Amino acid sequence: MNAIRLRRDPRAERAARLVPGNGRLRYDMSATPYERMTSPSGRLRRDPRAERQRLLTTGRDGRARLVRSGLVGQMTGISTASARTVKKIRVEKPEFFIVVVPDLPDGRLDRADRQLLGAARKLADGGEGAIVVVGAAVDAPSLGQAGADRILPLADGSDPDARVAELVAVMEALSPRHVLIPESEEGADLARRLAARTRLGLLPGIEVLGPKQAIRPCGAGRQEWAGGLAPLMTLAPDRVPAWQGEEHEILPLEKTPVPSGPVQARMRVGAIRSPDPATMNLGDAPFVVAAGRGVTDFESFRATVKALHATPGASRVVCDNGDMPRATQVGASGTILDALCYVAMGIAGAPQHLQGLGRVEHVVAVNTDLHAAMVSRAGLAIIADAQAVMPVLCEILAAEYGEKRP
Repeated sequence: MNAIRLRRDPRAERAARLVPGNGRLRYDMSATPYERMTSPSGRLRRDPRAERQRLLTTGRDGRARLVRSGLVGQMTGISTASARTVKKIRVEKPEFFIVVVPDLPDGRLDRADRQLLGAARKLADGGEGAIVVVGAAVDAPSLGQAGADRILPLADGSDPDARVAELVAVMEALSPRHVLIPESEEGADLARRLAARTRLGLLPGIEVLGPKQAIRPCGAGRQEWAGGLAPLMTLAPDRVPAWQGEEHEILPLEKTPVPSGPVQARMRVGAIRSPDPATMNLGDAPFVVAAGRGVTDFESFRATVKALHATPGASRVVCDNGDMPRATQVGASGTILDALCYVAMGIAGAPQHLQGLGRVEHVVAVNTDLHAAMVSRAGLAIIADAQAVMPVLCEILAAEYGEKRP
């Protein structure tokens, strides 16, 4: 026998709430509370007014305010103990290894290094493989988020012969299926030295990489070559996306490679000298501070750029006015940046200017307009006048580092 469900009578519910007041009828919501009314399915209905009342508290100024922190738990009944925990992928017993040798400029993963790990993740996920990052010491969380499974820090030496000897020892100990190196100025040289030392096949400048096939340009870039994978491969920048999946857990290596002995260096490598950021090429500068229409005090702007140890830049309007040299122009008709950080002082963000920030990792905007396009593009924004921000920034840097910057 089927159960009989009573149908709701909206007119009766409406009439039950009517009470006399001030000469006319009004609604009294407490006469028939929502919490007493059930839906046809028999479940209690929500009472938004009661939920809001429970979230009200008294602030310091004596006025009532809402405490949003308890909103989710009260409305959905989900406790904090049942919150979603971060899941890490753990590769304990891999069938093979993929060795990745990133550039790691300044001891960090840059955009090209993350793309290299994304390509290695394609090869490793084609089977039960694990990725071993070989290079300078980098924090494990960032490598795990980029898709790495193992870390093998090596001596931070600039001698190419010593680096090749260390990589040969790594390959002898791990017997990797593939070795991936970026097609950068340093990585390309290292890959060719390693191929000459090990006499293994090298596939340089790969633009499309799959688990079983690679595509690279040939014939002076007018043709494409497609074929199988090689033991040593270099990856062209901005061709393969970085790893966007779940974080991997970094586990220790069971085998530790040991170099055969000291390497007889054929050259003497001196200390690396940092270039002067004031005279550095704008396209190669890692840190750029640019001025726009909102900057009127260029003396303070130049002092800020010097205090930040950055390279000066400018928008097209500033260069057209003659306030900054044409070589400092950023944008489609100027220089396309490849910087780690870009600080825009008083720049609204025209489409032509934003085209020059295609490869910038971090953007900071200082602007009085909250809805400016540059503020939307920035990861950090300061809504204030640039003339007020620059002197304060110089004072903070002077107090932090003194008159002389490192």
